[in-house]
Amino acid sequence: MSLQRLALAHAVKGQGYDLVLNCAPDRLDNKLFNAADPDVWLIDLQEEDDDLIERVLATDVPVLFGLDVAPTQGTRQYPRWERRVFIKLYEVVGHPVVQENLEPLERGPSNPTRPKQIVIPDELFKRKYQRVEFVCVLAASLGGPAAVKEFLDYVPKGIPVAFVLAQHIDGRMQESLTRVLVRHNHMPCLIARGGEQLKNSELLIAPVETEIDFSADGQVVSRNIKWDGPYSPSIDQVIANVSRRFQKRAISIIFSGMGSDGSISGPLMVEAGGVVWAQDEQTCACPSQPDAMRATGCVSFTGTPFDLANRLVNYVNQTLNT
Repeated sequence: MSLQRLALAHAVKGQGYDLVLNCAPDRLDNKLFNAADPDVWLIDLQEEDDDLIERVLATDVPVLFGLDVAPTQGTRQYPRWERRVFIKLYEVVGHPVVQENLEPLERGPSNPTRPKQIVIPDELFKRKYQRVEFVCVLAASLGGPAAVKEFLDYVPKGIPVAFVLAQHIDGRMQESLTRVLVRHNHMPCLIARGGEQLKNSELLIAPVETEIDFSADGQVVSRNIKWDGPYSPSIDQVIANVSRRFQKRAISIIFSGMGSDGSISGPLMVEAGGVVWAQDEQTCACPSQPDAMRATGCVSFTGTPFDLANRLVNYVNQTLNT
């Protein structure tokens, strides 16, 4: 398999699309060709074959070819290339058909037992905070709500961290998120509208319909424009905005999800003095998103939702008391 076809296959599947055929032109016989029923053909021109191009152009199926050569995975250029591939696919066939199901979280037990507890250190609990000390972006896509909820259930009350959730989801389901994510932890939770304020131990959910930014004092600024790129909200844009404003006080945690949204801005947050962590592959419903962030080399800690909550408490305590 050519490296370009391998990269294209990885990009297609990682974004949640079904890959129905991946074959070199000289192995694509009539039986395989006729059995395939794609929504779009992706042609690697490095393996250019005039006969194949004529055959696919004779069908009614859209054709994408001439895509940029994929950079080496793990470089800064790779997630940008992957994003361009996704945008081209999105323009032709739309978003992959993926439905996030919140019903299990809504139907779950009213008082689940947590075998592990995280106690906030006395130094953090007793200290009086005049401002939000840290801003933590929680980034998630497919399978993310369950992982984020588990993480929030472990976060102890009183931690001097404001949370911003960037969750790829249908806008009609966002109000449900404000309920199900805090059913058992009772953390205050709102959709982040213009004028809302970041507060310690509270969660704001980035809206689907418009990009948000933050003022120097942590007030939400609605930019009244759509998010840049194919995702709403854009994890990359949320991370970039938080990183630019809060720098060393910025944290990003990448939870379960498809694709690589966030991988462009993650390294920039680390360069600005912040940190990026990710959920481990074993506990992810879909590990593509945290795996993509790990591939950039900017993730300094990987763990379960409990491990991530515990890491957050220890990191905040050590940073503020050293």
